[in-house]
Amino acid sequence: MEERQWHTLSIHETEDHLDTDIDQGLREETAKERIEQHGKNVLPEPKKDPKWLKFVRQFNDVLIYVLLAAAVITAVLGYWYDTIVIALVVLIIGIIGYLQENKAEQALEGIKNMLSPSALVRRDGKRKEIEAEYLVPGDIVYLKPGDKIPVDLRLITAENMKVEESALTGEAITVDKTLDPLEEKIGLGDRTNLAFSGTSVAAGTGSGIVIATGSKTELGKINASIAEVEKVQTPLIQQTQRFGKTVASVIAGVAVFTFIFGYFLRDYETAELLLAVIGLTVAVIPEGLPAIISIILALGVRQMADNKAIVKNLPSVETLGAVSVICSDKTGTLTKNEMTAQNIQLADRTLRVTGSGYAPEGRIELDGDVYSNKQDEILNEILLAGVTCNDSDLFFDEESKQWMITGDPTEGCLLTLGEKAEESIRPLRVISKIPFDSAHKYMATLSPRDEAHVMYLKGAPDRLFSMAEASDPNFQTDMWEEKMTALAKKGQRVIGVAKRTFNTSKEKIDHDDLYEGIEFLGLIGIMDPPRPEAIEAVNECQSAGIQVKMITGDHKETAIAIGNELGISTEAGALQGTEIDDLTDEELADVVGQYNIFARTSPENKTRLVKALQTQDHIVAMTGDGVNDAPALRRADIGVAMGIKGTEVSKEAAEMVLVDDNFNTIFKAVKEGRRVYDNLKKTILFILPTNGAQGFILLMSIFLGTQLPLTALQILWVNMVVAITLSFAIAFEPLEPSTMKRAPRPKKTPLLSPYYIFRILLVSLIIGGGTLVYNLYMNTGDYSVEYIHTMTLNTIVIAQMFHLFNVRVETEPALNRSFFENPIAFYVSGALIVLQLFITYVPFMNTAFGTTPIAASDWIIPFVFGIAVFFIIELEKLISRNVIKRKQS
Repeated sequence: MEERQWHTLSIHETEDHLDTDIDQGLREETAKERIEQHGKNVLPEPKKDPKWLKFVRQFNDVLIYVLLAAAVITAVLGYWYDTIVIALVVLIIGIIGYLQENKAEQALEGIKNMLSPSALVRRDGKRKEIEAEYLVPGDIVYLKPGDKIPVDLRLITAENMKVEESALTGEAITVDKTLDPLEEKIGLGDRTNLAFSGTSVAAGTGSGIVIATGSKTELGKINASIAEVEKVQTPLIQQTQRFGKTVASVIAGVAVFTFIFGYFLRDYETAELLLAVIGLTVAVIPEGLPAIISIILALGVRQMADNKAIVKNLPSVETLGAVSVICSDKTGTLTKNEMTAQNIQLADRTLRVTGSGYAPEGRIELDGDVYSNKQDEILNEILLAGVTCNDSDLFFDEESKQWMITGDPTEGCLLTLGEKAEESIRPLRVISKIPFDSAHKYMATLSPRDEAHVMYLKGAPDRLFSMAEASDPNFQTDMWEEKMTALAKKGQRVIGVAKRTFNTSKEKIDHDDLYEGIEFLGLIGIMDPPRPEAIEAVNECQSAGIQVKMITGDHKETAIAIGNELGISTEAGALQGTEIDDLTDEELADVVGQYNIFARTSPENKTRLVKALQTQDHIVAMTGDGVNDAPALRRADIGVAMGIKGTEVSKEAAEMVLVDDNFNTIFKAVKEGRRVYDNLKKTILFILPTNGAQGFILLMSIFLGTQLPLTALQILWVNMVVAITLSFAIAFEPLEPSTMKRAPRPKKTPLLSPYYIFRILLVSLIIGGGTLVYNLYMNTGDYSVEYIHTMTLNTIVIAQMFHLFNVRVETEPALNRSFFENPIAFYVSGALIVLQLFITYVPFMNTAFGTTPIAASDWIIPFVFGIAVFFIIELEKLISRNVIKRKQS
């Protein structure tokens, strides 16, 4: 069916376009024909790859190739234990990736569960209940309070109908539904004559013509957009892929060159030379690095879980540390998604209401002091009107341990307001009522009180102003309008409250009773308030160089007001969804950096905004809790869903879920992400010199034509023992104080900076060169091959042990106040020494690895050399710090 702007059509035009009859509904034969034409009202199943292909695909990664190459080499050499260990690491990585593969499918399942299972329709002139999947365009559907709407509808009746659309639009308050045609260029949340699939009826009744089913609904479009959104690779995966390709290229080049050199210019046997080149290759491959990266990321995941942030896949931990922009949904993320009375405006004073959300915690204040309703009859009447002229309920939910409401959020917050009064407010018994109607924009109740009957009235202030003027020509409309405007500029939705007193003979009220005897009482300003902790978190993010942008389905004025309270710059104003629709992708990318507030946005708008920021080389985190956020959550570099109030769809589409729905938790996660990334870099800075030093020794030995200082199995021992002991300590290094004062690293920052490459080469040359000199010295003496190998092995390992304490702090002195903060570094150093004693003195290890026991005095050389390495690198760090400071100044 062609795309139409259904909200612009009248009821009769809609009826004609869909060839239906409002009074009789569709004929059953017609409905069956349309099922054939349009399909069932279900979301399409995506094409699924077979399980074996999903599993095999996990191994399509350069780092996996490096590990597999190491496994093949060790198998060729006959060292099956090492082959099995490496193969197990590869298998575990593949299984983890396979388990994460199903996220998109789970997101689609979550969104399908939002569809209503049944619907009340009119067919052949009769009302009947049918399964929602058999609804077709043109069906007449009836709605009542609590119903989940099963399709997209053009409303044809709406009796005081309010619809909860926050999951779709992001707007906290319920939407009053209307029937008249609307202008074309308005956002989804302003199409008040439509009702959308997946939303629910909060109050009132209505009916409508089905205009879209299944994948054609707004919910269906979101479903399609989730399936189509291209998930960007995390920065770590991009960096490790580039790093792996570089390592593989260098290894291949060095191996080929060395073989040619040794074959033609040195007197090596082919088999011996081939074994030496294989040993060189094994020496240079950092076998333990992928496993250590996984361990560091896994520890980061556990730490984030302790901080109430659940991360679904390991690379996402590091992505958080690179985030340069956080795009946050307003409702439920930066705010509580609980309407709250903020101010009470009396004729001569403005009262402040403390506390936020539905929890009855807070008080009514004037100039910071408690203002009692016992001392102000007008205030007491306003509070009494709020709880009496009300169709909602406030209760404490034992399961979720939260205060909740049933009914309209606006009315719910008035119940909470009544609970905050110093003297208890209890609603009066209602004997007559004028229900709220979007056409009239007010509600009234009649209740017995003392020796009279009192009518309380609440609603749109302008309607109540006109009633008060009609009752009292001296009513100060201009003054009250100024007070209303002042509250509205704060982003508050303003409600007027009035009353009228009758004698006891009055038993029923109607609209005619509202234009005489009306006493206007005051105004109540309500809003979905910012979370206090979110204000602090926004400030901390900005201090860390992270931009915070608010993307919401709410109105422009409200969004700007909330932005100001949160400390987000609103100097450029707000860009609205309809304005975004008019921009090309290129134009949007040009202007997206100018705005921090985006209002009245659709799901497509949110996804486009994320993509626009990514084209500007930003690493984007997107937070949200609604169905409308799901495509953008999936598109972002890191999607963050709310655990408490988030829909299942948003949770499945995101990489991270906040258990406490607290924006401040995101900042804690970013801190942890930066710590993880720093420790990953330190790990590389530590491990690669081991490979570099061994590679340098072997390469120089081949060039010099001397005996090889280590066997391939001894090289594997060094690589693995350093990885499983010393490298493990770096994962527990705490956050350096300067980390959160740095701006986010640029998106294309290489894993190894020029300074890191310099440090790796320097340490490789110091350890490798020093060990080589000692090795050449031993070759001139009367030492056995086993003794030379054992001393060379211990010299390299002990030197790396001391180097561990260099890399714990990147450029600052290693010997500082936090030297003992990471006890794991000392534990693993002790474990390493035990392992070295094990390979040196245990007979079967001597036999397996070709080592031999050495004298106690022989350990002096490795330890003295290790201490020398430590102080040489500390001197280099001192020089580098001074150079960096001079460049910055």
